[in-house]
Amino acid sequence: MARQFFVGGNFKMNGSLKTTKEIIENLNKAQLDSSVEVVVAPPSIYLTAARETLRKGIEVAAQNVFDKPNGAYTGEISVDQLKDAGITWTLTGHSERRVILQEDDAFIAGKTKAAIDGGVSVILCIGESLDQREAGTTIEVVTKQLQAVAEKVQDWSKIVIAYEPVWAIGTGKVATTEQAQEVHAAIRKWLASTVSKDAAEKTRIIYGGSVSEKNSKELAKQADIDGFLVGGASLKPAFVDIINSNQ
Repeated sequence: MARQFFVGGNFKMNGSLKTTKEIIENLNKAQLDSSVEVVVAPPSIYLTAARETLRKGIEVAAQNVFDKPNGAYTGEISVDQLKDAGITWTLTGHSERRVILQEDDAFIAGKTKAAIDGGVSVILCIGESLDQREAGTTIEVVTKQLQAVAEKVQDWSKIVIAYEPVWAIGTGKVATTEQAQEVHAAIRKWLASTVSKDAAEKTRIIYGGSVSEKNSKELAKQADIDGFLVGGASLKPAFVDIINSNQ
């Protein structure tokens, strides 16, 4: 079964209202592959501006969401608030939140469940550190992160899995095509044995970690790589080339 190619742009804590609108204007004018699903994740303060100005067919994601519906949770954003603002996606589990803010697997799984249950789709980020890669525990680490979600979520149809080796995020390093494909294939095998064969066939597994227009075409050719979660390059005009790399 052909899975729709997916490209997400994670702006992280970068830019201003002016630069965010410039990125959006560039996307609005660009000739994008119509078969690719495109989602951008600007900083939370610019979510509504992005949604109001982006052309139809490109969705907006929050970079984070909370697992409670409302209440005294200063600085957090609920699923219902995202929906009220027209935001249809959120990221969960990004390594920068796992590492810097010490979010554990159970908390990330809870946020993922809250989003799915509330009708917001999720880009679920998983990945291993350099020490874990060198210790040969990559598959064990990423499947443990996935298992926490599987214990709380039955329906994976609204989840896109983003494999992001921590050692390749923002470093300029990138997993080799073979390394990336190997992990993606192992994730799909895990989905088949733990969730269902249907989930394994239909769930999109995308690659993140210093993706650029220089390596995206080769990565896109791999059988189990269904797209990309792009960091720094999503702030540049070359983001369009990455979106179109599956042509």
